[in-house]
Amino acid sequence: MKEIRLLIVEDDAMVLEVNKQFIETLHGFKVIGTAKNGQEAIQAILNQKPQLVVLDFYLPDTNGLEVIKQVRMSLEDTDFILVTAARDVETIQQVFRFGAIDYIIKPFRFDRLKTALERYEQMIFRLRGTEEFSQKDLDKMVQSLKDVEKDTGLPKGLNEITMKQILHYLVKAEEPLSADEVAKGTGLARVTVRRYLEYLAKSNKLKLEIQYGSIGRPINRYSF
Repeated sequence: MKEIRLLIVEDDAMVLEVNKQFIETLHGFKVIGTAKNGQEAIQAILNQKPQLVVLDFYLPDTNGLEVIKQVRMSLEDTDFILVTAARDVETIQQVFRFGAIDYIIKPFRFDRLKTALERYEQMIFRLRGTEEFSQKDLDKMVQSLKDVEKDTGLPKGLNEITMKQILHYLVKAEEPLSADEVAKGTGLARVTVRRYLEYLAKSNKLKLEIQYGSIGRPINRYSF
């Protein structure tokens, strides 16, 4: 199956970069662009025609709902996942009424975003594979999408807030960093940082480079 073309709309540059780097580690998705406000988002959607938009609600010049409305008026075939701090019932209802396929409340676990994207990928895969559904086939597809949620969560002893702190620090780094350097920069314990870095590298969310020196043990360095 072809990669799903995805656009990220987020006004916080650091959050945008972290989300972009995370999504790019997932199989089946290609980030084709980003936007920092509503006008940029609408133009990018009309010009680049992404299949899926990961959309923040609160934007400098408008809000996510207005972006969706404008895109719907232009009859673009685009799906939306909202990632936002907006949690009031009216906003959530309106967003779903205009066709959003998922709604993720900030702060969120990266595994929650991963689940949303995997559910979308499975839905697209099944819709492309047939021209007509029976009720049995449709029920089976819905159940399989729910099953994606089963294997989520960080290993015991790790938490999302600390992981985001480490990721945010690495995003700003101009070169790969060791666990000692990340610990010093974040103020976290070295042993704690090492556990998160090893998990992130094992999960393919970070790149691991092994630096060999003339003496002593090799140093593991991590980067996006």
